[in-house]
Amino acid sequence: MAPSLLLSMAPPNPNAQRYSPTTMWDSTPLFQFADMQEIIQNFVRVHVDAPGMEEGAPVFPLGYQYPSLDQLADMIPCILQYLNFSTIIGVGVGAGAYVLSRYALTHPDTVEGLVLINIDPNAKGWMDWAAHKLTGLTSSIPEMILGHLFSQEELSGNSELIQKYRNIITHAPNLENIELYWNSYNNRRDLNFERGSDITLKCPVMLVVGDQAPHEDAVVECNSKLDPTQTSFLKMADSGGQPQLTQPGKLTEAFKYFLQGMGYMASSCMTRLSRSRTASLTSAASLDGNRSRSRTLSQSSESGPLPSGPPGHTMEVSC
Repeated sequence: MAPSLLLSMAPPNPNAQRYSPTTMWDSTPLFQFADMQEIIQNFVRVHVDAPGMEEGAPVFPLGYQYPSLDQLADMIPCILQYLNFSTIIGVGVGAGAYVLSRYALTHPDTVEGLVLINIDPNAKGWMDWAAHKLTGLTSSIPEMILGHLFSQEELSGNSELIQKYRNIITHAPNLENIELYWNSYNNRRDLNFERGSDITLKCPVMLVVGDQAPHEDAVVECNSKLDPTQTSFLKMADSGGQPQLTQPGKLTEAFKYFLQGMGYMASSCMTRLSRSRTASLTSAASLDGNRSRSRTLSQSSESGPLPSGPPGHTMEVSC
């Protein structure tokens, strides 16, 4: 089948040498996981940095108008045109998941599938807005971001992961840029998903969230608004607020299964996920629909070639 671009929208790994503090919505460790290389070698992967989040980004001047998440979504067509790709499989975390969803609503023919981790498709209501303002009076930006990323239980435990993220965000050289991005995320518009309407995602979607994560209710609600025959819902136990960091192996297996359902990687062995007792696939209707689609597409593509093009190539671009 025709090659597709694997497009990720999440800031880079805090373990990387570039020491970027923009780890608020981090999917890079997932792509660095050993088992993920089987996937990477079959696609061209492009990671997109939001403005001011790239390595060595200067601090924006006072009064700079940071783009909205809708405006960030409008930048994706330029990236595809520049790279000469017509379709993508998008992987996004948090704000990245929102941006990719917004793009998919306006350009459905260019999106083959989406993996959305910790997506919140809803705009903040008045109560949320008031709570956010009150929290801002007593908490610093780093603490507010940590509270968005991790559950209270995780923060109270103060694990090595929490300490690392707190240190990285607190000492970020472009913290002012991160605050602008943070404010843009909190001012997002409602995606207005509605099952059975024209305002929905038309492609296969895998929703991912950790059990007891801060975003759990939002992802569950999102699942209820999408087409159950096109949507798989993965709620991962013992993974905290960032399952791509804490359970990359199980998430990789789920991702492979998802790609098989789209007709890719038909010969890949799917073993770890089936043995796992901690990853729970909910929404039975969604799962059954995905399984039947997976069997049909996988069988029809067994004799076909792997996606063509320069496989295994990774690059980063900035909006």
